[in-house]
Amino acid sequence: MRRWYWVVWCAACTTTRMGTGPGPGPGPGPGDSAALHLVTGALSAPLFVTAPPGDTSRLFVVEQGGRIRVLVHDTLLPGPFLDVSGHIRAGGEQGLLSLAFHPAFAQNGRFFVYFTDPDSNTRVVRYQVSADPNVADSTSGDTILAVPQPFANHNGGLLVFGPDGKLYVGLGDGGSGGDPFGNGQRLGTVLGKILRLDVDLPAPYVPADNPFVGTAGARDEIWLYGLRNPWRFSFDRTTGDLYIGDVGQNTWEEVDVLTSRGSPGGQNLGWNVMEGNHCYAPPSCNRAGLVPPVTEYGHAEGCAITGGYVARGGRVPALEGLYLYGDYCGGWVRSFRYAGGQATESRDWPSLAVTGGLSSFGEDPKGDLYITSLSGSLYRIVAHP
Repeated sequence: MRRWYWVVWCAACTTTRMGTGPGPGPGPGPGDSAALHLVTGALSAPLFVTAPPGDTSRLFVVEQGGRIRVLVHDTLLPGPFLDVSGHIRAGGEQGLLSLAFHPAFAQNGRFFVYFTDPDSNTRVVRYQVSADPNVADSTSGDTILAVPQPFANHNGGLLVFGPDGKLYVGLGDGGSGGDPFGNGQRLGTVLGKILRLDVDLPAPYVPADNPFVGTAGARDEIWLYGLRNPWRFSFDRTTGDLYIGDVGQNTWEEVDVLTSRGSPGGQNLGWNVMEGNHCYAPPSCNRAGLVPPVTEYGHAEGCAITGGYVARGGRVPALEGLYLYGDYCGGWVRSFRYAGGQATESRDWPSLAVTGGLSSFGEDPKGDLYITSLSGSLYRIVAHP
């Protein structure tokens, strides 16, 4: 592990920590039925990979420095899809952090990016594709959300369109350490939240059925609260369940699961009352009404969780129905099956471990899953021969 990456990217860190987790494991062995296929190693600090709905020939990779790169049938095109490097601040936990294509992208050409602007604040910006499908119209940018950030860390960073067609936006608690302003538990701020927007409505893009619409003192955009830094989260493409990898403070990393059945939004995931399943500021805390994580791990095993996806579509039979997640510092990948309200069948996948900083997982329209390494590599998860 290169010390530079370890220090600047660890979203859980307020001081430098040298992890003692399992780290990258050996190659496939008995019982391992999944492996990594290197798609390209020619990227610059890749943080996310996705594709437009229904597009099975292309992948779009977000680079922290401000470019979105395109691969056509796994061949990296020389020019970027979009370059916003002149409009952002990049480094540490800041930069161009994610990309989401509108569900009707094939018809309307709209997509959305999440980045840190030169003043260190968060922006979600809508763009339009140009007449060339592999090049965006860089002049079409229109900010749909601007959020002042008090500190340079815990910027969240993900945009995802849910099964309901709404845009979900992950925002960290504003940074520093321990959530000094109590943003996670305050409904008057969007920090420490996952927001839900209807980008097909006029500004401010608030769906009428958001849980806090009309609540005095609360922001209408909020869907979930009590989050520290939901760096990566995803919806199970089969069940619609929401899985969140929420980065911890100094001790615990967690995965939260909210089912599509009976989850109308508005849940409190606990930060900064709780860190994982543990009181953040003992000796006492009030857990009433808090949604606990389904699994956690301590910092003897890693430093910052990287949330992933539930494997669907039968691409890798051994992974079918399992939720995959990893750790940025350790580089390891683990899985569990969510059943009966619990994480079951937990296991490690040493054949999927990466080096250089496990920055993100990704999913394409075919159901293939990917891993990005901050050191420049994009991998596809494949069935091991």
